Amino acid sequence: MIRINLLPEQYRKKARTPVKVLAAVAGFVAVNSLLVAWYGWLAFGVRNEVESEAAVVKTELEGVNRQVTYYKALEGEKRRFGGREEALARITKTRVLWTRKIDELVSVVNAGGDGKRHFVWFDDLTVTQTADPRAKSPGAFKAAGHSGAPEFDQVANFLEDLEKSSFLEDFLPPSPPEGTQSKEDPELQPSIVWNFPLALQLKSREPVKPAPAKKPAKAAPAPEETKE
Repeated sequence: MIRINLLPEQYRKKARTPVKVLAAVAGFVAVNSLLVAWYGWLAFGVRNEVESEAAVVKTELEGVNRQVTYYKALEGEKRRFGGREEALARITKTRVLWTRKIDELVSVVNAGGDGKRHFVWFDDLTVTQTADPRAKSPGAFKAAGHSGAPEFDQVANFLEDLEKSSFLEDFLPPSPPEGTQSKEDPELQPSIVWNFPLALQLKSREPVKPAPAKKPAKAAPAPEETKE
């Protein structure tokens, strides 16, 4: 049925939007506003936080990488200098430090007490050494010794002290004492001198073989992850 409102304009009822439509529109606008706010928070707030953490982690990683590089360089130097040290140790073990040997011999000579136990001096000292494995002896120490005492026992005392000293560690035991007495000369002090030879043979010094390089231990396999 058609209805016609013949009332003037000022007396007509104004058309209103239904309440349900208004509520639906308001709810839609509210949901959209929340979605936009949530997206904005994700796009700016969380993103900035993640980028800040990523920058911190990157800085720490660069520092760790520099330390790892420095550590690897130190390891390389350690292996290089370790090899040199081992080579020098092998060379030292196969050679005789003659300066040290001379010092040890001088110590034994000075321990004689100026004739209380022995009074000995040397001249014409000769040292030979070879690394040829075909040689009968690796080397020898020879010297012409003199004992300034009328008693030949002092020569035996000197050889006895020499055997007890560290000087003889690199040599074979000396031969029994022997010597010849020079003519007495009252104008000299001491007036009687015994001349004796000191001939010592070096012990064989086999080169020390380098220790075999240790193989790096294998890492244990990682446990397999179980899938549910």
